[in-house]
Amino acid sequence: MTDLQLAEGILAQLRDRNPRFHGKAYLFLLSALHSVLAELDQPRHISGEELAHGVRDLALRQYGPMARTVLAHWGIHDTEDLGEIVFSMVECGVLIKRDEDSMDDFQGLFDFEEAFERDYPWGGRF
Repeated sequence: MTDLQLAEGILAQLRDRNPRFHGKAYLFLLSALHSVLAELDQPRHISGEELAHGVRDLALRQYGPMARTVLAHWGIHDTEDLGEIVFSMVECGVLIKRDEDSMDDFQGLFDFEEAFERDYPWGGRF
């Protein structure tokens, strides 16, 4: 089995577990995790809040004013959805968690409308 076949199999398993999220939602979350880890001086476990803010920052960088629309298309509407994605990935063995990590770590961290629309740095893009 190739790495690509393994990755496709895991992605299919994740989609079967929680079909309301597009496969790209899982891949984007992993990209955001990589981005957050790359900014650290030393590798360490990151919190749900750090990851959620990493998703927000990466979405704004990659998709600009369309960030909220893209995330919604993938099934991500709030930070709780990010927690569902993370814990699905934990259950499939893609990510690991500490005993103290929980879905509550992703509850109400920020409002998507505020983060992606009202507080969008419109002047910085033109």
